[in-house]
Amino acid sequence: MPGRPPESTLRFGVSLLRANPARWLDIAVEAERLGFESVWISDHLVLPTVLDSAEHPRRKILIKPTTPTFDVMVHLAALAARTSRIRLGTYVYQLALRHPFVAARAVTTLDVVSSGRVELGVGAGYVSTEWAATGLEFATRGALLDECIAVCRRLWTESAVRHDGRFYRFPAVEFEPKPVQRPHPPIHVGGESRTALRRAAAIGDGWIGMHHTPASAGPVIEQVHAAAGGRSAALQLTVAAEPGTEDAVDQWRELAIDRLIVAPWRRSRDAIAGLRRFAEQHIH
Repeated sequence: MPGRPPESTLRFGVSLLRANPARWLDIAVEAERLGFESVWISDHLVLPTVLDSAEHPRRKILIKPTTPTFDVMVHLAALAARTSRIRLGTYVYQLALRHPFVAARAVTTLDVVSSGRVELGVGAGYVSTEWAATGLEFATRGALLDECIAVCRRLWTESAVRHDGRFYRFPAVEFEPKPVQRPHPPIHVGGESRTALRRAAAIGDGWIGMHHTPASAGPVIEQVHAAAGGRSAALQLTVAAEPGTEDAVDQWRELAIDRLIVAPWRRSRDAIAGLRRFAEQHIH
């Protein structure tokens, strides 16, 4: 498989998705103490009263309409205030559901208050009723995401930005401050459709995959490398492990990924003990 060699350092992130939000702060603080590289929170703007699994036959819907959903940037900022090193990730931020002014401002603020610790995972979204509720066309989500990423990048890097695109048009504006990370926080593009993988390969700083085993991740990673061509070695590869596969670390290393996101516990009350066990076995 092309890309980085298997012996490259594998970083470990922690998924907060599978824990009660009341425990997120304790988990983040302990994860930092134990040497985990990052913590990750998922994002939805609203959850429709009906989530149709038939609409997504290849994807497990891990949320319910009543799942507590927080503003991911605000919650990560709260974690940033109680930590100093651990990186703060989104998997994945529904970037295109926000105006790029709003999204760019939120990401920049988090990057500034955390002293440059943001890892921005973004995706086009997969719940059509969430898009319908916001008044946006689900069919345009990919094109909208592409333009939103382009606008955010310009706001983060240029002194004055004027834009005349398909979805957004505005006169010259100033955008300050810029993010701490230069040129901007890493953008990890999620999704496994052909279009999503091309997007990650063409404009992403990395690709992020969710709910995988080593066996299921391998073929997708090969597609990412094939799509990226000469950019392959520069892309960061992040995969969230399917529960029960976190300890297959040797198999994950063979895929030459950069980061594995784990949640090594079955119940929220066991999260701290699970982190300690995993760290003792796999973090050196």
